[in-house]
Amino acid sequence: MKRSVKPPRVWQRMLSGRRLDLAHPSPMDVEIEDIAHGLARVARWNGQTRGEHAFSVAEHSVLVEQIVRKLEPGLPPEAWLTALLHDSPEYVIGDMISPFKALLGESYKDIEARLQEAIHIRFGLKPLTTAKLKKTIKKADHICAWFEAVQLAGFSEAESDGFFGHPPEGMKFRLKPLPAPDAQRLFLKRFEDIQAVIAAEAA
Repeated sequence: MKRSVKPPRVWQRMLSGRRLDLAHPSPMDVEIEDIAHGLARVARWNGQTRGEHAFSVAEHSVLVEQIVRKLEPGLPPEAWLTALLHDSPEYVIGDMISPFKALLGESYKDIEARLQEAIHIRFGLKPLTTAKLKKTIKKADHICAWFEAVQLAGFSEAESDGFFGHPPEGMKFRLKPLPAPDAQRLFLKRFEDIQAVIAAEAA
């Protein structure tokens, strides 16, 4: 007699109690508190950074959103929110380093894209980011990565220039990795501030 084989579990239980299905993520199962909690505990550079605390994806996301506003001052607040949430799927799937993403190929990208779309819908954003905004966010991401690489991950400026390009003249940041609870609060505060601007403009 053959035993029935259970299908593998493809959902993760969040602290909010939500069960997020990775195969078919629903916007209804996305909560900003879960995102902030997760991203504050996901380390950039697989944790291979200087200091007592890891530099979290939550801190990275806040800085990338700040850089996007510096690069394109006229963007609407919805674009700010899109930038803040640009790495939000990592609250579920972690921050895989670029070499590993390259090895995984399209399967990883498909899962990431489905999660990103569900997150966007949950917070009233367009499911897909426009090519123009995506390009600006990617540029900001590279600028942020340059500072992370030089200040925290042990890269020389020349190495970082080769991987990410040199930051624009006059753009300087001093990075200070925060304890996870502080990073979580920082991310949530920026999310709430942007939401308040969006609500004020819609009123």
